[in-house]
Amino acid sequence: MTAYSELSAHHGRIAALSNALGILHWDNAAVMPKGAAPRRAESVALLQVLRHGMATDPRIGDWLGEAEADDGLGAWERANLREIRRIWTAETALPADLVEASSRATSTCEMAWRQARQDSDFVGLLPHLSEVLRLQREIGQAKGEKLGLSPYDALLNDYEPGGRSDQIDRLFDDLAAFLPGLLDEVLAAQARRPTDAEPQGPFPVETQRALGVRMMEALGYDFDRGRLDVSAHPFCGGADDDVRITTRYDENDFSSALMGVLHETGHALYEQGRPQGWMSQPVGHARGMSLHESQSLLIEMQACRSREFLRFAAPIMRDAFGASGPGWEPDAVWRRYNRVAPGFIRVDADEVTYPAHVILRYRLEKALIADDLPLAELPAAWNAQMKELLGLTPPNDRVGCLQDIHWPSGGWGYFPTYTLGALTAAQLFDAARRAVPDIPSAIERGDFAPLLGWLRANVHAQASLLETDELLIQATGRTLDPAVFKAHLRRRYVEES
Repeated sequence: MTAYSELSAHHGRIAALSNALGILHWDNAAVMPKGAAPRRAESVALLQVLRHGMATDPRIGDWLGEAEADDGLGAWERANLREIRRIWTAETALPADLVEASSRATSTCEMAWRQARQDSDFVGLLPHLSEVLRLQREIGQAKGEKLGLSPYDALLNDYEPGGRSDQIDRLFDDLAAFLPGLLDEVLAAQARRPTDAEPQGPFPVETQRALGVRMMEALGYDFDRGRLDVSAHPFCGGADDDVRITTRYDENDFSSALMGVLHETGHALYEQGRPQGWMSQPVGHARGMSLHESQSLLIEMQACRSREFLRFAAPIMRDAFGASGPGWEPDAVWRRYNRVAPGFIRVDADEVTYPAHVILRYRLEKALIADDLPLAELPAAWNAQMKELLGLTPPNDRVGCLQDIHWPSGGWGYFPTYTLGALTAAQLFDAARRAVPDIPSAIERGDFAPLLGWLRANVHAQASLLETDELLIQATGRTLDPAVFKAHLRRRYVEES
């Protein structure tokens, strides 16, 4: 075997182990009984250590050196080597005992978070979250020393390869300056709209689920390679060719679960659209979380809150619940689904206020990783940031600093990718409509094939062949440009009103 084929076979085995871990993580969140948590944590920790051992195999360095000197490799193979070296460099920075300790800590903390969130009990979560944070600082420090990055940037790099906090600071500071004035304009425009009657529940969970499945099928989700379930926090997970999504239901408000389904379906379409021939190789992975979040936000926000989509979907919603009345008319549904109002919960936030939720978390997690903010002071710091950015003070920690699973589960450095994803989604959707002018009218017919076809060709099937900026330039003609997102917000929330 050549050095490249040795690397390819080795990473195929790593992918198989990662797939098993993916299904275990889904099971943890969706169906595992609470009493199984300690044993499950042991199993997951062992598998994480085994995967880390495979990813840091000393032979990889030798194989890489030999394969990189092979002039006979094509573009995909060369990109695969780049990704393998990136992963190997980061993984070899971590000792196995740190990987195991972090896995155990996050498994324990995630289970504790579920109860703490329900009880609004930050004090009860504090010792578990403190251990997760301590280990994340160690991981960031170790990777940072190897990569020449700050601890926070080293953690960010796991989710957004090549992403740097100084770039994000500039983007987020610009948005933080732009959004308050826009919000004033939006609220003034919104006040001139008609006031629509709210649909009255209850909305049975089984009917909500059937509606979600109908919309997933319209979007192009392949149920032969995935499923829809329930969890405390909606997510997309699973394994290659087994892409599972979850949502959560409220019988008094079906829109939250439906939009959660649409959002996670956007993630799932990306995963299902990755190139089959490279699925088990690093080059076949999704490029990074800003692109991943762009796919969920493009589907949920750009496409499925558009007038075109809601002209298609409103009658289906009305019929599903056996409802009638002016509140179910497409224009009324559009106004409701695009209503702007500062709120406490990130996953329920509108497009205009959503970036403030992300900026808040980004600033806090940077300060926590740098040890500039004691973890015990997180609730007070959270509330102060929310007051500054959104003019609100959470009444309890359940709707404040306990609402997200990311920090308990070890996702430090993930949050900024949500707003990077929103900017990217606007730019990609704008490019798709310019390239395929029929996309809006097709969406109005419930036909997502033109949009999905463009995304498949320009994003999904590209996987990690290109760096993020290179992919954006190829797909849209430019690097990330916040002006496209700003123009979208003004057009939808001020001019269309």
